[in-house]
Amino acid sequence: MIKKNSSDYFDIFCKMAECSCEAAKQLQTIISDYHPETLPDLIPEMHKFEHAADVEKHKLIRQLARDFISPIEREDILSLSQELDEVTDNIEDILLRLYMFNITSIRPEAYEFAALIVSCCENLRLIMEEFRAFRKSEKITKQIIEANRLENLGDDLYTKALRNLYTSCASPVEIIAWTETFRYMERCCDSSEHAANVAESVIIKNT
Repeated sequence: MIKKNSSDYFDIFCKMAECSCEAAKQLQTIISDYHPETLPDLIPEMHKFEHAADVEKHKLIRQLARDFISPIEREDILSLSQELDEVTDNIEDILLRLYMFNITSIRPEAYEFAALIVSCCENLRLIMEEFRAFRKSEKITKQIIEANRLENLGDDLYTKALRNLYTSCASPVEIIAWTETFRYMERCCDSSEHAANVAESVIIKNT
């Protein structure tokens, strides 16, 4: 018999997804009204979301170590928690690169990426909310397909961003800085799709 508290895994998945949503919204706010001089104060605020996701992941690992039976395979629980954590980590890494590379102005594609990352995280949150009842959910498959669509948009935007960067920018330093920053923006979209793919594999194995 599965213990009642096994449902806590799904609660933790939802909380981790919510951390990424909050981090994504903060990143979009920072980029939309960009003031590089404020970054040293904003980085600790962003780190709170990353730390909160870490706390939830460690809580999940401790529970998994205690439980003899889990609601889905242990490897899937660990994989999904890692992918969810990766999303929030990547969002924080974007902000750190804006600071480390001393980026003083925002390129147009960064505004698009910020909005897309919010959409990716919000869709992932919806997937996690449905994941508890994945055997009965009529929405989760559509949301997983949406995660794939959003990741494809991220790939297209990454291509456009680098093309515009390398054809319009004369500063080698700026090119290096934005190449790395755009790479992390694209990784955010990738990591949200990876989490959705883990959820999809669980559905396939259990239905």
